[in-house]
Amino acid sequence: MAYDRNNVFARILRKEIPANFVYEDDFAIAFHDLYPKAPVHLLVIPKGEFISFFDFSEKASPELMVGFTKAIHHVIQCFELQKEGFRILSNHGTHGGQEVPHYHVHIFGGRPLGRMIPQEA
Repeated sequence: MAYDRNNVFARILRKEIPANFVYEDDFAIAFHDLYPKAPVHLLVIPKGEFISFFDFSEKASPELMVGFTKAIHHVIQCFELQKEGFRILSNHGTHGGQEVPHYHVHIFGGRPLGRMIPQEA
């Protein structure tokens, strides 16, 4: 699958679409999710054309991988989520629930989050 340069996160990276940014450096940007699922729901996306975690892990430079991870760490610290706990989530593909074809991680916090995947009945 080819990277879609018109996906919403690519357009946010180019600042063509506004977002409520909370962090930016040479490796990543972070912003509030438009439809939050928790009191704190942030998105962190790497600067580059990566469709998914799998794509990112195959193609990103070691410097970008480290910088992206440190950006996630920085955002978690800024919101003091490490004190009570948080969840980091990245979806991949149709079965994984990925909606935007640009690698990104969700950071959730601010309340007890419960089980990650509910047990089936």
